[in-house]
Amino acid sequence: MAEDGTAPIPARSGKRRSRIQEKNRKRILDAALDVFAAEGFRGATLDQIAARAEMSKPNMLYYFDSKAAIHVALLNALMESWVAPLRALGADDPPLEALMGYVHKKLEMSRTMPRQSRLFANEVLQGAPRMGPHLERGLKPLFEEKCALIRQWIEAGRIAPVAPEHLLMTIWAVTQHYADFEAQIAVLMPEERPRWTTATAHVDAMFRQMLTPPDVPAPPATPKA
Repeated sequence: MAEDGTAPIPARSGKRRSRIQEKNRKRILDAALDVFAAEGFRGATLDQIAARAEMSKPNMLYYFDSKAAIHVALLNALMESWVAPLRALGADDPPLEALMGYVHKKLEMSRTMPRQSRLFANEVLQGAPRMGPHLERGLKPLFEEKCALIRQWIEAGRIAPVAPEHLLMTIWAVTQHYADFEAQIAVLMPEERPRWTTATAHVDAMFRQMLTPPDVPAPPATPKA
C-alpha cells in the first residue's frame, strides 16, 4: 500500500483487478477528465492529474504508464457511450419519434456529461491524433448505416427531405454546443433550470419542424423539465 492510500498494479498486468484497484483507476480517470476537459491534452500534465486524484505521481503510473494512456482510456470509454444512442436507431422505429428521441438523448448527455463532451471536442480540434482509428473504423460505418436508414425514411415519405449527413452533424453541433460552450452560456443564461428547460423546448421545436413531412401537421413539442 502506497503512502497515499492506493494499491498499485502495473498498467499492463493481466491479473484481475481488486475492488480497490478498480476504485483507484476510476479515481485517476475522473481526475484526468477534469484536467483534460479544462486544459486539453497538450496543456494537461501528469502532475496536475495526480494532484487532482490526490495520488502520488509514481503510484499513478502503476495504473497508466503515460498521459497518453490515460487519455486513450477516457476516449475509449467515451466513444462507447457517445455512439450508443445513434446505434439504437432502428429500422422498425417510428422515424420522427426515434430521431427526436436521439436529439433529446444528445441534449441530456450535454447536460450531464459536459466534461466528456469537451474532451471529445478538444481531441477533434487537435486533428483526432488518438481517436482517429475510432472515427475511421467505428463511427464512420455506423454513420453511413444510419444515414442510409434516414434516406429510407425520407424515400418512404415518413420524414421531410433532408441531407442525412448534415442532419446528424447539425444534431451534434446544436446539442453539444450547450456543453462545449458552457462557460459562455452560463454568463448569457445564468439560471441553470430555465436554461435547460427552454433549450429543450427550442431544440425539440426546431428539429420537429425540420423533420415533419410538409403535408403532416407538426406534432406538439414535448419539452422536459
